Amino acid sequence: MPIYEYRCDSCGLQKEHLQKLSDAPLTNCPDCGRETYAKLLSAAGFQLKGSGWYATDFKSGGKKADKAPPPCQTGEGSCSTCAAS
Repeated sequence: MPIYEYRCDSCGLQKEHLQKLSDAPLTNCPDCGRETYAKLLSAAGFQLKGSGWYATDFKSGGKKADKAPPPCQTGEGSCSTCAAS
Protein backbone atom coordinates (compact mmCIF):
# COMPACT_ATOMS: atom_id res chain seq x y z
CA MET A 1 0.00 0.00 0.00
CA PRO A 2 1.38 3.41 -0.92
CA ILE A 3 1.96 6.25 1.51
CA TYR A 4 0.32 9.54 0.56
CA GLU A 5 1.18 12.94 1.98
CA TYR A 6 -1.63 15.39 2.78
CA ARG A 7 -1.69 19.03 3.87
CA CYS A 8 -4.49 21.15 5.30
CA ASP A 9 -4.81 24.61 3.74
CA SER A 10 -6.62 25.95 6.83
CA CYS A 11 -4.39 24.93 9.74
CA GLY A 12 -1.20 23.87 7.90
CA LEU A 13 -1.13 20.29 9.23
CA GLN A 14 1.00 18.05 7.01
CA LYS A 15 0.80 14.30 7.55
CA GLU A 16 1.40 10.97 5.78
CA HIS A 17 -1.35 8.35 5.43
CA LEU A 18 -1.11 4.70 4.37
CA GLN A 19 -3.94 4.04 1.92
CA LYS A 20 -4.98 1.50 -0.68
CA LEU A 21 -5.01 2.60 -4.31
CA SER A 22 -8.77 2.06 -4.35
CA ASP A 23 -9.40 4.27 -1.26
CA ALA A 24 -11.00 7.66 -1.82
CA PRO A 25 -8.77 10.69 -1.10
CA LEU A 26 -9.10 12.18 2.37
CA THR A 27 -10.79 15.59 2.53
CA ASN A 28 -11.40 16.25 6.25
CA CYS A 29 -8.42 17.43 8.28
CA PRO A 30 -7.85 15.22 11.35
CA ASP A 31 -6.64 18.26 13.33
CA CYS A 32 -9.14 21.07 12.60
CA GLY A 33 -11.95 19.05 10.92
CA ARG A 34 -12.30 21.34 7.89
CA GLU A 35 -12.63 20.02 4.36
CA THR A 36 -9.39 21.61 3.15
CA TYR A 37 -7.21 18.48 3.44
CA ALA A 38 -5.57 17.81 0.06
CA LYS A 39 -3.16 15.20 -1.28
CA LEU A 40 0.31 16.55 -2.14
CA LEU A 41 2.37 15.61 -5.16
CA SER A 42 5.72 14.18 -4.10
CA ALA A 43 8.63 12.36 -5.71
CA ALA A 44 8.58 8.59 -5.79
CA GLY A 45 11.10 6.94 -3.50
CA PHE A 46 12.72 4.24 -5.59
CA GLN A 47 16.04 3.61 -7.27
CA LEU A 48 16.88 1.52 -10.31
CA LYS A 49 19.67 -0.89 -9.35
CA GLY A 50 21.37 -3.78 -11.03
CA SER A 51 22.60 -4.46 -14.54
CA GLY A 52 20.62 -3.09 -17.44
CA TRP A 53 19.92 0.33 -15.95
CA TYR A 54 23.09 2.13 -16.98
CA ALA A 55 23.96 3.85 -20.27
CA THR A 56 27.08 1.67 -20.66
CA ASP A 57 24.93 -1.47 -20.79
CA PHE A 58 23.13 -0.32 -23.95
CA LYS A 59 26.02 0.88 -26.11
CA SER A 60 26.88 -1.06 -29.26
CA GLY A 61 30.17 -2.94 -29.24
CA GLY A 62 31.33 -2.09 -32.78
CA LYS A 63 31.17 1.68 -32.64
CA LYS A 64 33.34 3.71 -30.27
CA ALA A 65 32.35 7.19 -29.18
CA ASP A 66 34.72 10.13 -29.56
CA LYS A 67 36.53 10.87 -26.35
CA ALA A 68 36.71 14.39 -24.96
CA PRO A 69 40.18 15.89 -24.60
CA PRO A 70 41.74 15.71 -21.15
CA PRO A 71 41.12 18.71 -18.88
CA CYS A 72 43.49 21.65 -19.05
CA GLN A 73 46.29 21.31 -16.50
CA THR A 74 46.60 25.04 -15.91
CA GLY A 75 42.88 25.74 -15.71
CA GLU A 76 43.22 28.76 -17.99
CA GLY A 77 42.46 27.09 -21.34
CA SER A 78 45.97 27.83 -22.67
CA CYS A 79 47.37 24.32 -23.17
CA SER A 80 47.32 22.61 -26.59
CA THR A 81 44.93 19.82 -25.52
CA CYS A 82 42.36 22.19 -24.04
CA ALA A 83 39.02 22.38 -25.87
CA ALA A 84 38.78 26.10 -25.09
CA SER A 85 41.88 27.02 -27.14
